[in-house]
Amino acid sequence: MTVFVEVAERGSLTSAADALDMSRAMVTRYLSALEEWLGARVLHRTTRRISLTPAGEQALEHCRRMLAIGQELQHSLDSDGMPHGQIRVTCSTSFGLSHLASAVVDFVHRYPGISIDVVLADRAMNLVEERVDVAIRIARALEPGLISRRISVCRSVICASPGYLARRGTPREPQDLAAHACLSHHYVGRSLWQLYKDGQATSVAVKGPISGNDATLLAQAVREGAGIGFLPTYLVAPMLRSGELVAVLPDYTLDEMGIHGVYLSRKQMPLSVRMFLDFLVERFGEEPEWDRDTDGPMAEAQPIHA
Repeated sequence: MTVFVEVAERGSLTSAADALDMSRAMVTRYLSALEEWLGARVLHRTTRRISLTPAGEQALEHCRRMLAIGQELQHSLDSDGMPHGQIRVTCSTSFGLSHLASAVVDFVHRYPGISIDVVLADRAMNLVEERVDVAIRIARALEPGLISRRISVCRSVICASPGYLARRGTPREPQDLAAHACLSHHYVGRSLWQLYKDGQATSVAVKGPISGNDATLLAQAVREGAGIGFLPTYLVAPMLRSGELVAVLPDYTLDEMGIHGVYLSRKQMPLSVRMFLDFLVERFGEEPEWDRDTDGPMAEAQPIHA
């Protein structure tokens, strides 16, 4: 069943063999044994592609369920009463380096029977094709049909270095941003920033010399005085508290996004994955530690004019 599920998800006998660390001939032998036991063909095999037969589609659902039940049983009967297994997790580079890394360390210390394979990627990975158990996604809204659990909130702040503001002046109104070098993220406010005050929204078209798909890169550029950034507080809160960066237009708020754990199935979720999601919710929560003012107030830009 494991071989069949692997082949069905990867669409290739060779890829399944590599993933399972066995020969292609052995994969073929296991598939033949499964088909003989079921009394039906589960795969259409040609020189170019592999596809499921109608019987294979039914068998795949049942095999996945049985494998999940077997894994749950294995965990429940383990002699030390602790969960075991590997979890494959993906998230953005910026959140992975700033917060997920330390969370993963604490989790495996708490549950030494679990190992975690982390993939940092600034794209939405396909959970099935890339065998991901949990994808940490930050978005205003997830695509319809995704199964997820909300882990925390992602707030943003407009900020700049004191040096940049001393050279270029401090924006007093949202419209002032149009005259500044605004560094933008590919997926969040690339050319239009929206700010809110007293229930009113103001949209400002922005441009600047640097854009990118990673918030860590943009934060570094902002810290070095390249311009004004629209950045997540989970990344820049320490810089705001230290004074390396200052908040611009602090009387205005920005759209909040959710931090979500996306996974494949509620019914077939392994115990280790459920415990990992529980751990992240407990650790971060709706008022995450990076937004708590524990080290004094965050720096706010003073009205400086060039």
